[in-house]
Parts: sequence; C-alpha cells; structure tokens
Amino acid sequence: MSGKITNPEIVGFLKELAESAGGALSPAAVVEAARPNNSPIHDQFVWDDTEAAKRYRLQQASELLRVTVELIEVKSETYEVRAFTSLSPDRAKDGQSYRATVAVLTNRQMRAQMLADAMAELDAFQKKYATLSELSEVFAAIRKARKK
Repeated sequence: MSGKITNPEIVGFLKELAESAGGALSPAAVVEAARPNNSPIHDQFVWDDTEAAKRYRLQQASELLRVTVELIEVKSETYEVRAFTSLSPDRAKDGQSYRATVAVLTNRQMRAQMLADAMAELDAFQKKYATLSELSEVFAAIRKARKK
C-alpha cells in the first residue's frame, strides 16, 4: 500500500471496527476483519503467502537498514548516527535504496537533499500536529529553521 486512502467505505469500515473494539484498533484485528473476500478492506492485503513473505522480508531488510547505527566523531565529539539514509530521489525509484549516511553528509548535493527531506518531514510533522497548541514553540522553531 502506498499513498493515502480516502475511500469513504474503507474509512467508515475502519472507524466502525475501531468503535466496536472500544476505540483502540490493532493491526491484528484489521487483518482478521479483512480476511473475508467480501470485506471492504480485503483487497488492501496480499493473501498469497509466498508473495506476502517476500514483501515482509523486504520490510525487515529496510528496518535493518533504518536501525543500524554507527559512532562518528566530529570535533572530538562522538555522535550515534544512522549508518544508512534514504534520500527522497532514492525512494522515488522502484523500491527504496539507502546510502551510507557519512557519504551523504560529506557530499554537497546529497547533504542538501537530506536537508530538504528533513524540512519536508518537519512540514509533515507540523501538519499532523497542528491542532496541538502545546507545540507552538516547536512550530516557531521550524519556521525559523525554514527561513535559514
């Protein structure tokens, strides 16, 4: 699945499912509700176990690349950083690829792309949590960083 799902039938089905579960909806409950062929969310899942296993292993590999960290030293300070980074152009291709973070940080163009990606993620964060007035100082800091 990729992109947003706005189908009112799917949205309504999931909201009803959440309500019937007391408000908190688990992924396991969603899968179970999707099993019947006539479920409005049945087609959102891969039911061929071989294909599903292949996709799951790809997700596991992505997770491995996202959680692998290394220690780097900058001006006698040691930082723990993700060993690999995925830049948005690398995600636009078929699948997703990752680059060594140190290589990205030391390459002018890739570093600029990483910064642009970070700013886009901050914008998404701000949109997601715009209703929380408690984060107004964070949002102000984002706006300030954007101006730089």
